[in-house]
Amino acid sequence: MRCPKCNYNKSSVIDSRQAEDGNAIRRRRECENCHARFTTFERVEELPLLVIKKDGTREQFSREKILNGIFQSAQKRPVSSDDIEQVVSRIEQRIRSEYESEVPSTVIGNLVMDELAELDEITYVRFASVYKSFKDVDEIEELLQQITNRVRSKKKRSKLDETD
Repeated sequence: MRCPKCNYNKSSVIDSRQAEDGNAIRRRRECENCHARFTTFERVEELPLLVIKKDGTREQFSREKILNGIFQSAQKRPVSSDDIEQVVSRIEQRIRSEYESEVPSTVIGNLVMDELAELDEITYVRFASVYKSFKDVDEIEELLQQITNRVRSKKKRSKLDETD
């Protein structure tokens, strides 16, 4: 593995462990030349999965694209990178188990929104505002009302659980 610091192509594995719910192996490595430490991930090579965009064009599925979208939406929020990694892993796992070669982009967007609604409401609203391309304030207001209802419902359930 090539060192990202000095480009030397020999490194030693310091630590290996499962990552992404067993779908990858995370390896800590140390460059044999400059002794810099870096992390690599090993995953099973999957068949290419194509995403069918709204305009009918197709592009290759990109885990990184989902990660970047969520990271942008979660800026300055109490959401850890591990939480985001787990969300993306669940989404990718679900897509690959339900679709063989092509998946509509709307399915991916809805899965992301479902996950973010459970993770952090503000991150969800930020993502939704870009993904849904709201046409007017009424659409945003409707989304906020849905979130408010969901949060209230969660609080009621947790209060009921505490009294039991």
